[in-house]
Amino acid sequence: MTTEGTLPVTSASPTARQVWTRARGVALALVLLLAGAVAIAVIRSDARHGELDPRSADPYGSRAVAELLADRGVATRVVTTLAAARAAAGPDTTLLVAAPDILTPRQQTGLYTATAASRGRTVLVAPGSPSVERLAPGVTADPATSLDSTLSPDCDLPAARRAGTADTGGVRYTTTRLDATACYPSARLATLLHIPEASGGDTVVLGAPDILLNDRLDEQGNASLALQLLGSRPHVVWYLPSLSDAAAIDPDDQRDFFDLVPSGWLWGTLQLFIAAALAALWRARRLGPLVPERLPVAIRASETVEGRARLYRRANARDRAAAALRSATRTRLAPLVGVPVAQAHAPEILLPALSAHLHGDGQSLQPLLFGPPPSDDTALISLADRLDALEREVRRP
Repeated sequence: MTTEGTLPVTSASPTARQVWTRARGVALALVLLLAGAVAIAVIRSDARHGELDPRSADPYGSRAVAELLADRGVATRVVTTLAAARAAAGPDTTLLVAAPDILTPRQQTGLYTATAASRGRTVLVAPGSPSVERLAPGVTADPATSLDSTLSPDCDLPAARRAGTADTGGVRYTTTRLDATACYPSARLATLLHIPEASGGDTVVLGAPDILLNDRLDEQGNASLALQLLGSRPHVVWYLPSLSDAAAIDPDDQRDFFDLVPSGWLWGTLQLFIAAALAALWRARRLGPLVPERLPVAIRASETVEGRARLYRRANARDRAAAALRSATRTRLAPLVGVPVAQAHAPEILLPALSAHLHGDGQSLQPLLFGPPPSDDTALISLADRLDALEREVRRP
């Protein structure tokens, strides 16, 4: 019960329960979508987590190799900077470069300068072109990779002969070095190269990282080949290049944003623009004549003429109105004097025929049928009257 002058309190705003009832379906879908995205990200990140890291026990890690080396008295140390890798190079050290391709050209040149004179061993894991040309001069990477992963040594390198078949198939290499030993050929190109250095050390170019991975170490002769390549010296320095390394910043590198974007992204963006343009063209109104359509109601011709006349008058389009009147008159007069409708708008054909029909001078009809537009409304009305009179005269028996 309400007192006089007091109205009951009402509200058109939805309550919190109503809002939740309406939005819970959308909220649930968003939560499921977010959970799926997180799950996919976690699965993909775990698949390659710690790749070629001797501290990682993941399938793509290399902890098993490090443990086997430790059992044989070979110590493994991980470095992530170019300065540490250069400082660790020495005659009793095997320097393994896990990802040579992410090094900048300046880093690759500096690393080769340090390792060439170290009298130690350098193992390059799957270097591509042109990084292999800087880290192992005289060696070139072939664009086509090996089709087979398991290959036979087919060379005189003792480590390869003892290991036998191994999973070295990957990047293939050619070399101009006559003292290099090419092993594990695939289509006559080597997937493992052993290159002696003048200082007394050597460089091993490995076409694939499979023999170092935890889940592939127990297959074929992978373990034997890995231990012989890495265990020839008492220390192994495992270089995992990092993008945060200060040496990766080249002060002379003045590339802009588009130089850093991969070419595939640029081509993909161009294809998206082309697809958008084609979609816009497809959705746009088609070019060409309009499709005729029957009107739902019948409109008298006089109403159409009056409406069009009002539009002409509002736009002060006396020239268009005069042209429409003259064109319609010529079209109606032509069949009456024996002229085809297609030639009704040619003065050299229509005017002589009219003159012969009216027994008059055709030049007097030239200003009427093909003259300039009227200067004012009075002249336009006069033109309409004269055209109507001419048509009546031609129709007169």
